[in-house]
Amino acid sequence: IGHPEIFPLLLTAKTQEIFNCRPDEDVTEENCFKCIKKEDIIQDLKTRAKTSDFHPLKKVILEYPGEELLVVFDPKLQYGQNFYIVASEEAKENLLKSSATAEEREETEEENREETLEVHKPWVSLGSEKEVEEESVKERDTKIKYKISRVRRKFGAPITFTDKNASDDKDSYAECTAYEDTTFSIPMLERDVGVQMVPKVRETSTQTKWTYPKNASTQYCPRQLSNEAKAESLSSETLKEFLTAVHLRMEIALQQNEIMNVFFDDWKALAEDQEEGKPDVYLKAYQSFTDVQYLENRTISCVRWHPTIYGIIALSARQQPSYEEQVNLSNKSLLHQSVILVWSFFDPICLQLVLKAPEDIYCFQFSPSDPNIIAGGCVDGQVVLWDISKHEKKLQSAKPVADGTTDSSEACQIQIVFVTECNTESILDVYEQRKEPPLVRHCAASSILYSHKKPATDIHWLTCNSEDDQKGGTSENRDENYLQLVTCSPDCSILFWDIPSIEHREKFLSEKIKEEKRSHMPLDVPDTDEDLDLSWKPLIKINLRERDTNIEYGPTRISLRELQYRYKTSGKAKSLSALKALPKESPYTEMSTSSSKNLEVLENISTNFFVGNEDGEVVYSDWKMKIDTNSAKPVSQKHSQKYTLHTETINTLQKSPFFKDIFLSIGGQKFAIWKEGITNGPILQSSCSAGRYTAGQWSLTRPGVFFIGRDNGNIDIWDLLKKTHEASHFQNISKSVITFISPSSASAEQHFLAVSDNLGVLHILEICQTLCHPSSNEHANVLDYFEREVKYLK
Repeated sequence: IGHPEIFPLLLTAKTQEIFNCRPDEDVTEENCFKCIKKEDIIQDLKTRAKTSDFHPLKKVILEYPGEELLVVFDPKLQYGQNFYIVASEEAKENLLKSSATAEEREETEEENREETLEVHKPWVSLGSEKEVEEESVKERDTKIKYKISRVRRKFGAPITFTDKNASDDKDSYAECTAYEDTTFSIPMLERDVGVQMVPKVRETSTQTKWTYPKNASTQYCPRQLSNEAKAESLSSETLKEFLTAVHLRMEIALQQNEIMNVFFDDWKALAEDQEEGKPDVYLKAYQSFTDVQYLENRTISCVRWHPTIYGIIALSARQQPSYEEQVNLSNKSLLHQSVILVWSFFDPICLQLVLKAPEDIYCFQFSPSDPNIIAGGCVDGQVVLWDISKHEKKLQSAKPVADGTTDSSEACQIQIVFVTECNTESILDVYEQRKEPPLVRHCAASSILYSHKKPATDIHWLTCNSEDDQKGGTSENRDENYLQLVTCSPDCSILFWDIPSIEHREKFLSEKIKEEKRSHMPLDVPDTDEDLDLSWKPLIKINLRERDTNIEYGPTRISLRELQYRYKTSGKAKSLSALKALPKESPYTEMSTSSSKNLEVLENISTNFFVGNEDGEVVYSDWKMKIDTNSAKPVSQKHSQKYTLHTETINTLQKSPFFKDIFLSIGGQKFAIWKEGITNGPILQSSCSAGRYTAGQWSLTRPGVFFIGRDNGNIDIWDLLKKTHEASHFQNISKSVITFISPSSASAEQHFLAVSDNLGVLHILEICQTLCHPSSNEHANVLDYFEREVKYLK
């Protein structure tokens, strides 16, 4: 540092011999300079190439302007090596001049010293040399010399040690016994002794005695006054004076109890605002689920909690796609089992239900109005329905196997083995002793011709405007079909679906059973079953494309604020073929229907939606179309906005459970928070992280907290009231990529977070109390923060 012209160099013994710069011979600490010709060094580089010690400084040597390079011996390793090269002529001359100056200065000092000695007077002896000679130590005893020799041929011979009894050979053992030598028996006349006084220690104990005993008694039954004594006390003047004196204070106290909460803990509220220590923030491992049969070499694509039954959780898995399969995810899955697995907390080994699917499930959702209905999106674009109402009692009665209260015909039976000694039984033996879980077939599947052309990546249930049948999902008026499902896919389409009726689902299920039976029949048996038209088609289709450049946007996530729509088959039918024409005002949306039925729009609702696509873009648009009375053509109500923020596919697009107009988007190395109606961009966006964000979810209990999964297996916990530039806490959950996160509020005191990874393992984590209970006025503080960010963005 400070000497850019000096380059440390390590010279081996061979190089030192070649260039005559051997330490302590050619160069010393006093004479440390050695000039070497540049041509000799270049010749050495050509001869020994990379083995030459000058090869690391080849470029410096070739660029050196002079003919000789100064090599300096560095015995103290001041620059890290035993030598260093001076790479500039100016520094070389300065070093040589400083060396010459130092030598001249030393010669001058020696000459001055000799002149000083000549000036001093000669030394005259006064007899002190005798005293010095007397005090000097002289050796009197003759030294004993020992000569140890060995035969020449035994030099360098290997040495072998063996064990031998010493009593067998007299010469090999010599005992040196202790004896008293009279030469050293000198009587001791003086002795240094130290004495220290130490007090004696004694263990004692004492006990004080209570010198004032007092009798105590306990009353078991209350003492009651007689009727005469009660009447006398009530009519006494003393009682009247007491009531007159205290009734005003009692009235004030009762009024205070009505206008304020007397049970409010002021100390706890004070601790929330003025807490000095850091609270304990952690995710405690509660349980983990996996299955060798269904989840081996598969990745978990979606995780959902049962809306009403405690401890029931479902997950779907799909094949781990390679890069070629990711380009075309609509290819048929290579694995033969495509299922949704349903587990219970009370029995983490035994599956409760297995929902069979035609293809791998990419996403699924429980119906909010009827949790027995499950809708899922397949990797081939189909939409599938399951009805688990027949197994509802089994899920509700799921208890620990040790209780023994579960019916053997409905629940899995497992034998609990207590291992007291080393045995060969393992968990695989327990699997063999259990019964297979019930297999549930899907009761409806959409027509492949009218389904998505690519995987259905997101699915949502929509609110219905009328009271639906709990099982059928349609109203009593069969002439109206209510839109209850919306799906999106990278094929640039958003589809709206109704729920098939019970009769339709029963026919579909019976037809599927007949097909399975038919597949096991011999070929010569005639097929007498009639083909039924059981195709399930979408009611509305929205295409996302850009008119000017004809660029399509493949949505992977969709988020709707609220939606209510219905089809009417009664009344005069109107053709909607004109809806296929793309309006100029909305460059990203195009709506078409699968039939020419009359479409009735419900008023006073929001039809705006957010969409995240494969390219990391967030599109905000309005799919509601208004028919112009003059031209009879559809006209868009609002313009669409497109925001390019993320660099990879959007994997999370979720609305806040506390604010209807706040959305969270996650994709690639960034996440962003959006506010509906703000067209300038996100109100909060993160900086680029070192790894990728793969999943995320809002907290269900705290408005300013959300969880984000990463590709290194960590969970980042963001608390907007503490930090907005980085995660408040993080915790490692798995060694693989986090694929999905799903929170659940089991009770007011118990909250869970389901986290799945790429290895097919589902981790159930218990959220700590700090992350569950919001602080005082947290909702208002988070809302104020969002409003400040909106003002700052504007």
